[in-house]
Amino acid sequence: MRYMQKSRLKLEKFKQKQAVRILAVETSCDETSCAVVENGRIVLSNIISSQVDFHRKFGGVVPEIASRKHIELIDHVVDDALEQAGMAPDGLDAVAVTSGPGLVGALLVGVSHAKAMAFALGIPLVGVHHIEGHICANFIQYEELVPPFLCLVVSGGHSHLVHVLDYGKYCIMGRTRDDAAGEAFDKVARTLGLGYPGGPNIEKLAEKGDPHAIEFPRTYLEKGSLDFSFSGLKTAVLNYMNSCSQRGEQVNRADVAASFQQAVVDVLVDKTVWAAQKAGVRIIALAGGVASNSRLREALSSRVREAGMEFRCPSRILCTDNAAMIGSAGYYRLIKGKISPLTLNAVASMEMDSY
Repeated sequence: MRYMQKSRLKLEKFKQKQAVRILAVETSCDETSCAVVENGRIVLSNIISSQVDFHRKFGGVVPEIASRKHIELIDHVVDDALEQAGMAPDGLDAVAVTSGPGLVGALLVGVSHAKAMAFALGIPLVGVHHIEGHICANFIQYEELVPPFLCLVVSGGHSHLVHVLDYGKYCIMGRTRDDAAGEAFDKVARTLGLGYPGGPNIEKLAEKGDPHAIEFPRTYLEKGSLDFSFSGLKTAVLNYMNSCSQRGEQVNRADVAASFQQAVVDVLVDKTVWAAQKAGVRIIALAGGVASNSRLREALSSRVREAGMEFRCPSRILCTDNAAMIGSAGYYRLIKGKISPLTLNAVASMEMDSY
């Protein structure tokens, strides 16, 4: 109770400050990241330590290994972020941390570290939803960007169409019903023997193939639905590969990768533009790990401009899991008084609706 009272007193002082600096921590999956962000828009540092090489041999992220690596790295990453920002811990105004969704063991490492720092420094703690962080990466990239706008968030675990009504105020217009886009990329990559991480490997191979060589299905669900479903597409690729094998036909893996990628992009682009028209917004933003995919960026940008709208997309480093985006989201929660108690816990399957 005393901690919360002190945090709210500090919040009143923040309103008088010209520069509010937040230390942000992100450990939802296999990147250990820490950043210092000023006023939700200016990145003073953004350190990302990737574990891809540790997980590649297993063909995907191993939760226990991810948690252990976070424990090994977190102190060093925090120190590096503060050093790069030219700051001492006592110069911080708050600590923001991803509290969900994600791998619960990995999340707990970041949440525990953030809580300890907030308590020791006597500054507010702000829990942040991972998807909100991805959306806010656009605020870092575009200082002039303000709500309302529509954001397509596509990653390994999420495919969301989010109407950003205001800072911290969202309406989810569509979401995945089964496999997320990034998850489908990873599963098809394994089918093609491309290994982990699947998304970048599919994109690289697709550059050598014909995106119209194979007519894989585009699933739009019932009329008017803005939800996504990529499980059927994934199964169609697997069935195609098995059918070719049974007939003794050689598979052109580049054509498969390109055709699969095009099917995913077509659905994502179509539904995003429909959602923006339904919401009545003029700006469409892209976010999440799959937002790094060049074909998706190009196709969505082209369709958005054809529809007379404006397109926004963060740099690729801000599309990956990173702490800078968490610092941006944390700032807008902080100035609205959304401070978390020291009992903040990690939630693996946190819904944005109840956040």
